[in-house]
Amino acid sequence: MSPCPADHSTDLLIVGAGPTGLFAAYYAGFRGLSVTVLDSLPEPGGQINAMYPEKQIFDIAGFPAVRGRELVDRLLEQAAPYDPCHLLGHRAETMERIPGAGGGPDTFTVTTHQGARVRARAMLITGGIGTFTPRPLPAAAAYEGAGLAYFVRRPDDYAGRDVVIVGGGDSAFDWADTLHPLAASVTLVHRRDTFRAHPATVAAVRAAGVEILTEAELTKVIGDGGDIEAVEVTRRDGQTHRLPCRGIIAALGFTANLGPLLGWGIDIAHRRHIPVDSAMRTSLPGVYAAGDINDYPGKVRLIAVGFGEAATAVNNAAHHIDPEQPVFPGHSTDVSTAAPAVA
Repeated sequence: MSPCPADHSTDLLIVGAGPTGLFAAYYAGFRGLSVTVLDSLPEPGGQINAMYPEKQIFDIAGFPAVRGRELVDRLLEQAAPYDPCHLLGHRAETMERIPGAGGGPDTFTVTTHQGARVRARAMLITGGIGTFTPRPLPAAAAYEGAGLAYFVRRPDDYAGRDVVIVGGGDSAFDWADTLHPLAASVTLVHRRDTFRAHPATVAAVRAAGVEILTEAELTKVIGDGGDIEAVEVTRRDGQTHRLPCRGIIAALGFTANLGPLLGWGIDIAHRRHIPVDSAMRTSLPGVYAAGDINDYPGKVRLIAVGFGEAATAVNNAAHHIDPEQPVFPGHSTDVSTAAPAVA
């Protein structure tokens, strides 16, 4: 990856370095555009690298199964011949819209929280759900980073350990399914007797023999010298159970916030999603949105859908930047549009 100068100009600024943004970087390079990818996280991959880098993803075309981290690596490799620059660890703060000279298209200047400035002829917002913060587990807050985790980055860290997972959604059950073959024991604790997780995953976790405690809450952590040794779980009927534990995973979901984006003058529905048309255009000419952050009738939030939206947005952005350029450039199999060789 190429780093970006702190002050520079680019054809297309992509805000968000998740899978949709990374594929858009490839496609914009394919269209001959210079590209800057900006993200508040210190590494590319978005939620995948932050939350489930080692989990298998099953709904990517051409991959029967692919680990999250491998998918991100492949996307970076795909875009590398076009040398997009990456401004990582920078949160987009302000956006200034500069009227085009002689009635031409507007340009944009985005300033980050670290003071970097990017001038762009068009923008593509692929920020997913915006910045996300895990919901806390108050009873274990003192052990954050010392046995309490909200995301599992390396499953092997839990090999041979007694693990307690708190939650009832897809993440909780996915991690129970992933860690059960590695850990000494896995216990899942949920405050209700129904689950938000996919029924097939729930069935797989039950079949694996994972202990599931419902109508229960983790109420106390027992530790010595900063390490977790056990937890107490209280059932709705008041009964308390002590479980051996060397690691807690709080899979309680997260809160999302579009943050400064809300002040950019773009129509945003319910402070959460950006409405777009069939060309992925937002309410602001020259600004496009793709991936989980956008919305339109019939929207399906899948990585695979985001890839298609990224190509649509980039092709229309290329035409917006230079009206002489067609929206559809031809297929990548055409000799004239082949990727440049990597030096």
